[in-house]
Amino acid sequence: MGHSQGQHGGAPAGSPKIDTRERGAPKDGEPQLMDRRLFMQLLVFQVPTGASIAGNQEALLAALKEADIPAVVYADANDPRGVALLTFSEDPALFVDSVRPLFEAEPLRDWTLRPELTMIGRTYSSGYEQDLEFWLLDRPRQTVLNPEWNWAVWYPLRRTGAFEQLEGREKGGILREHATIGRAYGEQDLAHDVRLACHGLDTNDNEFLIGLIGTELHPLSHVVQSMRGTVQTSQYIQQMGPFFVGRAIGRHAGPQK
Repeated sequence: MGHSQGQHGGAPAGSPKIDTRERGAPKDGEPQLMDRRLFMQLLVFQVPTGASIAGNQEALLAALKEADIPAVVYADANDPRGVALLTFSEDPALFVDSVRPLFEAEPLRDWTLRPELTMIGRTYSSGYEQDLEFWLLDRPRQTVLNPEWNWAVWYPLRRTGAFEQLEGREKGGILREHATIGRAYGEQDLAHDVRLACHGLDTNDNEFLIGLIGTELHPLSHVVQSMRGTVQTSQYIQQMGPFFVGRAIGRHAGPQK
């Protein structure tokens, strides 16, 4: 576990000390504290008309392997010429230093980005995680890289300001209702989630990014439908979407730990 203070310089006298570390449940009587997290980014493109979709997809997969970038490539279920790229790293510089250069060479430089579907977020803790490192770093990777779980639905959301004003106990009860439903889908291998925070990262000022991953598409739609009846979704969600729906056509695990 990392034990960095998550602070940049000393706080002036009288100023609050800012601690950006993630916190999990106490383990062996000691708090779990870690200043590491995983960043994930989804980019969605259109392959030019007249170009080979299969050939372009193969070119992207080859470029990812050559650059050793951890990634999942999806075929866009809602766009016959659509391809999406999910990349992830503890260091967000990967998106600028390694992913961007992929699209400077043919044929990828001719692809058209669909910026309305660009999503980026970071893993975060709720304070109750029994294994903080697994939750923040390993579980998201394992979920998106699982070769049996090829369908994915990704979408951002924003809660209303009223939710943040609720008393802590009431807020906790609302979140537990939501989490109980999601956990049931996961335990029955119907839908597995990746939950990311995107405060200050999302173009449209969304707060969270959700990935639903599974073997079949129907349960992913079903869990979204089931959540509509919860207090959180029915009363405190201001905006959801746009939704990206895709099927994984290639993966690269990237550098090994």
